[in-house]
Amino acid sequence: MITASRSDDPFGRIALVAYNADWLNHYREIVSSLRSAFPESAQFHHIGSTAVPGMAAKDIIDVQATVGGFDDVDGDRLAALSYAKLPVQSDHAPAGRHIAASELEKRFFRGMARPANLHVRINGRFNQRYPLLCRDYLRAHPVTAASYQLIKQRLAHWFPDDADRYYDVKDPLFDVIMDGAEAWAKLLGWTLPPGDA
Repeated sequence: MITASRSDDPFGRIALVAYNADWLNHYREIVSSLRSAFPESAQFHHIGSTAVPGMAAKDIIDVQATVGGFDDVDGDRLAALSYAKLPVQSDHAPAGRHIAASELEKRFFRGMARPANLHVRINGRFNQRYPLLCRDYLRAHPVTAASYQLIKQRLAHWFPDDADRYYDVKDPLFDVIMDGAEAWAKLLGWTLPPGDA
């Protein structure tokens, strides 16, 4: 079951839709416009559930921009491109791991033209690697991806208007998946992939 929602604010409700093969093209179009706000050395990756073929997701494209420092970001240019900076300054710390605050620091922008989340993270930090490993692991493990999708669908059904409760369960679930992803990465010699676009 996919929880559907009609809302003027695509960020306002937890609403999952069936996988859309056009999400990759949407990602590429978003990155094409974002490049003007970043140095040439920045790398962009399609992350989150819309980056996993076949997975139901919120119709919001998640983009990770990897930079050498937060000063590399042209905030005025992002604002001109209809990206609003949100007060989020950090990713969550997985339970049981002792991670320095600097390894979780980020800048977060919401794209309003085509709904998108822009996560700006520093090259080589824990939170820059985390979403890429999880994405690649889910792409390579369809049973895990299907189970993750089912849990997200149930959470969206139970908490369509309560993002805090939704993420209070979803984030630790992803941390559990990460244990398997880390073992898989060691076994295969997985390394950070080059930018997607």
